[in-house]
Amino acid sequence: MDKRFKPLSPPEQLAQRRQAVEDVLAHPEWTLAEAVRHLQSGLRLTSAELARVAGVSQKTLLDIEQGRSPGTVQTLNRILGVVGLKLGVVRAR
Repeated sequence: MDKRFKPLSPPEQLAQRRQAVEDVLAHPEWTLAEAVRHLQSGLRLTSAELARVAGVSQKTLLDIEQGRSPGTVQTLNRILGVVGLKLGVVRAR
């Protein structure tokens, strides 16, 4: 966990993680970079920790977060999979 934050109890951690996922789902207009950044801060993880948990390199994660790389579908599914999400295709309105 990111040491800049006060430790949370397990129920508080779960509630915060659920809220981070709900926030991402409630904002389909966010770019993938914004969604990844929000999940990282919502999970209270550093870039290195999120990269390790997702099984991607820290440089790849930082490139996606900073908009230097769109990332591959496989990489984004690994990152989003940390919270039980995956990329999908929907019909444009």
